[in-house]
Amino acid sequence: MKFKADALVGFVLCHTLAVLALFPWFFSWTGVVLLVFGMLAFGVLGINLGFHRLITHRGFTVPLWLEHTFAVLGTFSLQFSPALWVAVHRRHHHYADDEQDPHSPLRGFLWAHFGWLLMRSGDMRSRPLIERYAKDVMRDPLYAMLERRKNWIKISFLLWLVYFAAGYGWVMASGGNSGEALQFGSSLVVWGGALRTVVVWHTTWSVNSVTHIWGYRNYATPDDSRNNAIIGFLTAGEGWHNNHHADPTSARHGHHWWEFDFAWQAIRLLMWFGLATEVSVPSPGLAAKFSAPAPPRQPVV
Repeated sequence: MKFKADALVGFVLCHTLAVLALFPWFFSWTGVVLLVFGMLAFGVLGINLGFHRLITHRGFTVPLWLEHTFAVLGTFSLQFSPALWVAVHRRHHHYADDEQDPHSPLRGFLWAHFGWLLMRSGDMRSRPLIERYAKDVMRDPLYAMLERRKNWIKISFLLWLVYFAAGYGWVMASGGNSGEALQFGSSLVVWGGALRTVVVWHTTWSVNSVTHIWGYRNYATPDDSRNNAIIGFLTAGEGWHNNHHADPTSARHGHHWWEFDFAWQAIRLLMWFGLATEVSVPSPGLAAKFSAPAPPRQPVV
């Protein structure tokens, strides 16, 4: 295992900046708007719909320009490049809840939530992981560029800089002073950049941790995946995780009427506009396939 000092620095930096949102000087309603917009655009459309259901599992198809749009939105979430994100998640499905699962709950909740990001074994390094699980993704020049020299990190922080420059410039152009401009620009970075990143991080990570420990199961899959209503709400449908492990390529994760899946509704809207095609839906044979109950496995403390 190799300790990832750079990951720890980034983790601490973003959380420290996010805490500044508690101080009134860093508040602005525009920052709050950017927070909500970013959670939807970069979290729901970028990560949930783009990185996960579209690029990783190919649960539906969209025009390449739209796929690239979703991919860039997801990149702004600072959760790896599209290729590495896909590789990690495909490995998770390959070894779900086993020792070789990248974020296996067998090592405890904190490991599954974020600890795995700070420690990497040899076969979890970017290059071998992508080579094995995401060669198809790297054939796309955009995804290869984002992975190269960690460009995905650079453009993510570039967005924060754009937020600050736009806020600062707006106040100065409106006749404000430099102190007011500094305050407004900083509020956009804290709320629209750092806090939004941290919120999307933890909601995404909760799918790796919470939904493999607590919740109910519609299907007796061989892993410990669970459906969790709270995470289902917070992640716009990703929390119906047992359903997803039962049928990974399905673009729809909520299988019952009470399992509301906002990301699926977004896909339906794309279908209505003719932008989403070849949409995979839950297999009608799932109930019979997973009819026998699987014994639960207890995480190692």
